[in-house]
Amino acid sequence: MFTNAQDAHLDRCEIVPQAGHQVSLQIDGVEKLRWHYGDEYPRPFFFPFNGPSGSSLTRMGHPGAQNHDHHQSVWFAHNKVNGLDFWANGKGTRIRQKMWTAYEDGDTEAIMSTVSGWFDTDDKEVMEQEMIASLIPMPNNEHALEIQITMRPPDNGAVVELEATNFGFLAVRVAKSLSAHFGGGTLTNSEGQIDEKNIFGKQARWMDYSGPIAVGQGSDRTSVTEGITYFDHPRNPRYPTYWHVREDGWMGASFGMHEGTTITKDSPLTLRYLLHAHSGSYDHDKAELVQQAFAARPGFEVTKGTRKHRQFEVKRRVE
Repeated sequence: MFTNAQDAHLDRCEIVPQAGHQVSLQIDGVEKLRWHYGDEYPRPFFFPFNGPSGSSLTRMGHPGAQNHDHHQSVWFAHNKVNGLDFWANGKGTRIRQKMWTAYEDGDTEAIMSTVSGWFDTDDKEVMEQEMIASLIPMPNNEHALEIQITMRPPDNGAVVELEATNFGFLAVRVAKSLSAHFGGGTLTNSEGQIDEKNIFGKQARWMDYSGPIAVGQGSDRTSVTEGITYFDHPRNPRYPTYWHVREDGWMGASFGMHEGTTITKDSPLTLRYLLHAHSGSYDHDKAELVQQAFAARPGFEVTKGTRKHRQFEVKRRVE
């Protein structure tokens, strides 16, 4: 029996695989961000990360330094894993997606689950990373990207040593116009502190970069104010996190700024973060509400599929 197309339910939020090892994350058929995981890159990343206007709030690379090509919009990395540099390019290490495990469309969120390996200079896997990313629609055409990462040893069960470092795990390179130095942006944390000199190395519940973004083309080209608020989850170890931020346009939750971590099979490391693409300037009261909702939502789990034609499923935990 054929279903009337007019009666078919269309999910608002969708994970749409693309050619060339890319995945488009969409709301109402409009792309909000894209995941890239091809082997031509030293590590997977999200780009673009669009704001409510449709223009990207992030960029690829540093506006003024060619040796920062590892700054790939929104990406995962760490400077010291078993003595190896997984942060900079050209060190012989790589992060490669090994598989996707589940894509889940829906009206309230679309969820993607992947597994990546962190490989040393001899192409030996030293750490495995499970990433679960959820695209969540919000009022006024805003959206949030919720991310849960779990770092664990590879199948050989070896111990993973994450040394103390400012660099890792989730970093964001904002668009040039959003940066405080190259553009007209402002860096603000949850405690009301402003600018790199007052924020770098401090603990905060969240971080915000807001500023002008160009929209339109030709004679219709103009600018609007938008931004990204980057939240640490209250259940993360060492909450509230220390922050590594720069006036030139990047911010990262610095989980290992002052101490390292040992990961074993029985003691993996799970961290949750959220990136909120918002319109207008930074609004502390709005950020408080977003943080409260994020804190109240349960995390994710990947399970064996129980529905037909599904090898795995990803869903919110029952708490």
